[in-house]
Amino acid sequence: MVFARKLAPHHDLLLIARRKELLDALASELTARYGTVITVLPADLTDETQLRVVADRIANESTLGLLVNNAGFGFRGAFWEADLSVIEKMHRLHVMAVVRLTHAALGVLVRQNRGAVINVASVAAFAQRAGSAGYGATKSWLTTLTEGIYLDLKRANSAVIVQALCPGFTYSGFHDVIGENRESLAPQSLWLTAEDVVDSSLSALSRGSLFVVPGWRYKLLIAILSKLPIWLKLRVEASRTDREG
Repeated sequence: MVFARKLAPHHDLLLIARRKELLDALASELTARYGTVITVLPADLTDETQLRVVADRIANESTLGLLVNNAGFGFRGAFWEADLSVIEKMHRLHVMAVVRLTHAALGVLVRQNRGAVINVASVAAFAQRAGSAGYGATKSWLTTLTEGIYLDLKRANSAVIVQALCPGFTYSGFHDVIGENRESLAPQSLWLTAEDVVDSSLSALSRGSLFVVPGWRYKLLIAILSKLPIWLKLRVEASRTDREG
């Protein structure tokens, strides 16, 4: 929703999500405020038929300028204890939906030699914790995919931009849905607002930044972890999990 509110003053939008009533409410709000043309397309991106409809729609949007792959969810629990259907659903949403929609969007954007794709990943791509094996794996995959596409675009001398947005703990409905207590996860100083995350992402588009990590604390964290030997990195990750309980 925050991406939509930030983009609506200057761009027409195609909003895609599962809950039609939320899409309709947001579309009405933005149209009344900015006069923007807002189209809603309710879809469950974990459903093959609905995903195909969305991908076809994007592939035929001749005026497409930006795709934001922002759909996702998480859960906590040991990998072998988790409901396999939930794990598979997460991978369909975080992986296959991104594959299909990004492929469709780039078919338009590369041909027009303009525009961008933002893939919302996570600091979890670089810093794992117990109980989130599937989530961290999909986010790591997403950053790797985005980096690979970046190299393809550079080889093709394309002006299209791809970005992996990697926020840390962010105030949103994400943790409420999986029943996590924010206070037990991280100190208040580590929590970001969704507005700050989106502002960081959109401002970085003009610079063509591949990886965008909002917040200096998270930039520092990733810089430190990337320099550690694997045994020490694993020890840091394990101690982090122990502190969270």
